[in-house]
Amino acid sequence: MIEIRTISSEKEIEQFIDFRTELYKDDPCAVPYLFMSEKNDLDKTKNLAFRFCEAEYYMAYRDGKPVGRIAAIINHRANETWQKKNVRFGYFDFIDDPEVSKALLEKVMDYGRKHGMTDIIGPMGFIDLDREGMLVEGFDVMATMHANHNFPYYKDHMEALGFTKDNDWVQDLVTVPEKVPEKFEKIANMISKRYNLHARKMTKKEAHLGKGKRLFEVLNKCYEGLYEFAELDEDQINKLVKDYISLADMNLITLIVDGNKDDEIVGFGVTFSSFSKALRKTKNGKLFPFGWIHLLRTLLFHDTDTVDLLIIGVLPEYRGKGANAILFNDLIRWYNKYHFKQALTLAMMETNDGVLSAWQYLDARTVKRLRSYRKSI
Repeated sequence: MIEIRTISSEKEIEQFIDFRTELYKDDPCAVPYLFMSEKNDLDKTKNLAFRFCEAEYYMAYRDGKPVGRIAAIINHRANETWQKKNVRFGYFDFIDDPEVSKALLEKVMDYGRKHGMTDIIGPMGFIDLDREGMLVEGFDVMATMHANHNFPYYKDHMEALGFTKDNDWVQDLVTVPEKVPEKFEKIANMISKRYNLHARKMTKKEAHLGKGKRLFEVLNKCYEGLYEFAELDEDQINKLVKDYISLADMNLITLIVDGNKDDEIVGFGVTFSSFSKALRKTKNGKLFPFGWIHLLRTLLFHDTDTVDLLIIGVLPEYRGKGANAILFNDLIRWYNKYHFKQALTLAMMETNDGVLSAWQYLDARTVKRLRSYRKSI
């Protein structure tokens, strides 16, 4: 007998987070997500997405023991943008028992029906910068804190329950060359001269004084029209600048600026040292008592051979001008200085040829595939 409980108290939310960590403790490729970040995202008083989202969290129990978890999320802004009535499921983890997965998904579908929704989609988070998709290929590749990782049986459960593919994302593993490929360098120099486009860095002060905000405004334009994307508003952008740019190594963020427009930002690449190995050394993704040491070593001393390519964007009108070559001509130099051997991309839509073609002159291979599912309710 499966019991589904709606959870809301701080203690229950912590158990909700810890369930996944415990489920994956013996998976050599899984990493615990950063506990405090997860807790803040689930907090309806702290996550700005709750100005246009509503959600409930559920845990499944058998004989008093937790066996699964799930979140039901309605993003009204995204639904209005796309003229849909979707309820999302996210934070979905469960033991290999069809009774458990079915009970959890049915709870989300019931929630959706009560709120007038017609379809269930997921896994998805509150906003588009949250983790999206269920891992369906690449279970033997080290996970990151920025993408979902799950057991192979998840996919079987979804298909058995009548869910169908709605969208796929892929992640590529790129070997960092020992020097900038000659083709990149030549194209970058040519583009710089022809179009007056240049690679630039920004200081943390500049990021807080406006350049950080401009970066995410460019992101809004780059992602417009992509799967279920809803524009980030000013408050969200300001929080992203505060939370992420403040922690970044500014050498690993490259801007593309247009010299003909007073160095206006027209593209960017945001990359971070991979925290995967550091997180595996923490206790359940928690900073205390000693987890912060491992994360700080990665943040300050780049104690890893992997860099995560988090967000890359170039305004549509500049994509055909070879702006990506300028971006990587700069970033590869810094990757070599920090002795990174490989780069793992964030999940990219399989149909986004503009982004996928960025790796055509590098040694890159697809190592992971994530999928969102849909079902009429």
